[in-house]
Amino acid sequence: MRADGAGGRWIVPVLAFGGISVAVMQTLIVPVIAQLPELLHTSTSNASWVITSTLLSGAVATPIMGRLGDLYGKRRIVLLSLGLMVLGSLVCGFTSALVPMVAGRAVQGFAMGAIPLGIGIMRDALPPERLGSAMAFMSSSLGVGGALGMPLAAYVAQYTDWHVLFFGAAGIGALAMALVALLVPESPLRTPGRFDVLGTLGLTAGLVTLLLPISKGGDWGWGSGTVLGLFGSSVVIFIGWGLLELRTEDPLVDLRTTARRQVLLTNLASIMVGLAFYALTLVLPQLLQLPAATGYGLGQSMVVSGLCVAPMGIAMMLVSSLSARLSRARGPKVSLMTGLTILAVSYLAGTQLMSAVWQTVVLAVLIGVGIGIAYSAMPALILGAVDPSESGAANGLNTLMRSIGTSTSSAVVGVVLAHMTSPLGRTQVPNLDGFRTSFLIAAGAALLGLLIAAFLPSSSNRKSAEGRAPTGARGTARATTTHPQPANGQ
Repeated sequence: MRADGAGGRWIVPVLAFGGISVAVMQTLIVPVIAQLPELLHTSTSNASWVITSTLLSGAVATPIMGRLGDLYGKRRIVLLSLGLMVLGSLVCGFTSALVPMVAGRAVQGFAMGAIPLGIGIMRDALPPERLGSAMAFMSSSLGVGGALGMPLAAYVAQYTDWHVLFFGAAGIGALAMALVALLVPESPLRTPGRFDVLGTLGLTAGLVTLLLPISKGGDWGWGSGTVLGLFGSSVVIFIGWGLLELRTEDPLVDLRTTARRQVLLTNLASIMVGLAFYALTLVLPQLLQLPAATGYGLGQSMVVSGLCVAPMGIAMMLVSSLSARLSRARGPKVSLMTGLTILAVSYLAGTQLMSAVWQTVVLAVLIGVGIGIAYSAMPALILGAVDPSESGAANGLNTLMRSIGTSTSSAVVGVVLAHMTSPLGRTQVPNLDGFRTSFLIAAGAALLGLLIAAFLPSSSNRKSAEGRAPTGARGTARATTTHPQPANGQ
């Protein structure tokens, strides 16, 4: 399938809009995190499940949705992912009780699979000369939507009923579904085989036992029996799951492909980029909103703090095409290393850029540039090393690695800010040393990612920057082709 005509012009903006809508769903709750216990009439620990449930379901769903897309059609599963986002948003919009809110947020998390599936559709549909920039833009949509959604969500939360946040997310998701249904053709590529139910259950159990203690360790105690037991269980489960996948004819995750040097190192670097990315999102809003009486807080409103972070998303959007050109000229390895270098330098500089609002904006732009370049290089590296029939699952796994990085960042930075505090009236608030330590941790993660990326194969050149051709000798070994559908998918 090639989409060079009128329909092809809409594939990239429509799929990118879908990715941005998913990212907005993730961050829409951020402005009301502090008020959640009161809004839901529950404890702070219980209210945190509103965040944790989305994290867990998104991590589990991403590789699963990718595999389903490879088997049954990527466009079809994109529509399913967005439909679940709409359903979850409506559940949340009509409740103020904890249990249905957590359930709705868990259903929302399944939308995370839309982004790697969108990259897979682009690979199948677009000509090589358009593919690099399209994948770069789609890959950066997660950060773009998250950053741009924060000020909008803050405005809604500050001036209207907080349930409007979820109704707005449902409306955006429904619009994305309609656009995908009308303007995105189904990919004719299919992976023959069956869906790996046992592998899915094993991966789900492994991810839950890994990510749950990471996200809840601060509440439960990092040395508690529950946390240590879950971490130990995750190790045992993943070992058993890996052995099962190696013996399965049609595995959920092809571990032999995942173990290829280019795929493995890219995924490890993705964890580091995710860890570095989330530190800014956790630190800047608090720094901006703390009162000036602390001696370092900037005393801004919720809306202003969101507007100060928003330039990060704009920067990510603008540099995605630059990253694609750099990948074509020098290879995606160079793009990834460039982004990680900018990230490390920016966070080190950020330890001194905390005394004025304009400094936080500059920092957000610099971090956005680094994240945008790094994120945009990852799909090219992954798709340059896997068969077209595996593109959905491979990109889903890469997105999962980013999620693990952001989850780890949330836990680590959360511990730092909880322990490095200063008194403000009767409460304790994060102090300046805590913010600086968080940035140093992010810089260290970026430097470690840079070291990992340095060992990527130098053959990650222009060919891998655009991904393998979706047809031909290398792609037909496992892929099957159905008759292409028209641009409206009907």
